[in-house]
Amino acid sequence: MARRPRDARIESRDARSRLARSDEPYWRQITPGLAVGYSKGARGGVWRARAFQGGAYRKGRLGIADDHADADGRAVLSYGQAVEAALAWAKHDSPLPSDATVKEIADAYLEWHKAHSRAWKATEYKLNTITTELGTRKASALTTASVQKWHLELVEPSDDAEILRKRKATANRLLTVLRAALNYGWRNGMVASAEAWRRVRPFKDVDAPRVRFLSAAECKRLINASPADLRQLVRAALLTGCRYGELTRLRVADYNADAGTVTIAQTKAGKTRHVPLTDEGREFFDGVVLGLEHGDLVFRRADGSEWKASDQVRPMIEASTAAKITPAASFHVLRHSYASLLASKGVALQVVAIALGHSDVRMTTRHYSHLRPDHVAKAIRANLPRFEKKKRSKVARLG
Repeated sequence: MARRPRDARIESRDARSRLARSDEPYWRQITPGLAVGYSKGARGGVWRARAFQGGAYRKGRLGIADDHADADGRAVLSYGQAVEAALAWAKHDSPLPSDATVKEIADAYLEWHKAHSRAWKATEYKLNTITTELGTRKASALTTASVQKWHLELVEPSDDAEILRKRKATANRLLTVLRAALNYGWRNGMVASAEAWRRVRPFKDVDAPRVRFLSAAECKRLINASPADLRQLVRAALLTGCRYGELTRLRVADYNADAGTVTIAQTKAGKTRHVPLTDEGREFFDGVVLGLEHGDLVFRRADGSEWKASDQVRPMIEASTAAKITPAASFHVLRHSYASLLASKGVALQVVAIALGHSDVRMTTRHYSHLRPDHVAKAIRANLPRFEKKKRSKVARLG
């Protein structure tokens, strides 16, 4: 092959990272009438070819640029491989067909996901589950029927309605990730059409589980029944709505006494959030950080060791038993309790969503909107007449 034409703008990852997004590719002539181009989009770059023939330009897509994944010479190409692919494309008078498997596309999508999101571990787990069954199949050979069959077979039958709902919800999440990966491959030239999986429909009405939360009285009983080290974590969760992992990573520097806020720097969504504290919350954090250094962890176990993953599970079960809370509350129930108690007092769901760190109000609305006092409930309770005379009850409600 002739000497490869140099182009400092597009021949290295580092150089391409500094380019501005553009509707028109960055072209570099290889031979008279033939050029290789780099298109930069929001999700990475794509190599293209352009040939001038018969008084007009003919263009084709060659493959994904190795911006976020290592080049493999097939679906993901380096600059040099793109030049060779453009020459072959021109010689054969048509774009090179993509022969990528679902596994190859999934791997490329995961590399992109790692570069754009901190929460890629869950996606990696789902992709591994998907490729166990579909990994060796050519993406171009997938049909609507084959994807639908795979989706249906993910759900094992069960006589328990709640178990069946959970299994269908899990299948829907896997279908969502499969679609995202295959759409990424389609946008980047690894597969010619996206119609096969776009026509597959998820199971309906399976993604809204009943959210469990504790009443204010149950929260107080749980706090009182918890050992001292767990008690601190439980109170912190009820005062902030933070997750277990967020609290166990919290440093003294993350508490701003003047502003009355706790900063969560490493969230599930990868975004920093600032949680406002009540007067009780300020008093609590003033007490727990007293005597600690700026970089110290706020919460530690009774023996001075750090809280690790799942360390809270058994103590929460024991504390729930002592507090007569059945079934036992998981630590995540405290986060739901924080949000539910706010919603039941009429706090705007947008405010609750921001405090929880939700990217928008949809999830918050789905879980907590039914708890808010609204004009419909008020109107019904105020105007529907009684049909029997009110009786004096001898039964007192428990907290």
